[in-house]
Amino acid sequence: MSKPSPARYRTTNWSSYTAALRQRGSLLIWLDKDMTWLAPHDGSPGRPALFSDAAIQFCLTIKC
Repeated sequence: MSKPSPARYRTTNWSSYTAALRQRGSLLIWLDKDMTWLAPHDGSPGRPALFSDAAIQFCLTIKC
């Protein structure tokens, strides 16, 4: 039994095809301007935290 030949598609509208390829890799992210990036000082001894929990969670979400 022979293998069926793959379907062959012809692109006729190259400008829209190229635009669709460019848009396929785009990612739009909305950030809240009021989000606190720096952690508040908690008064405990030792090195203070640099970033807030929300900032760390945002970065880990983007990483995934």
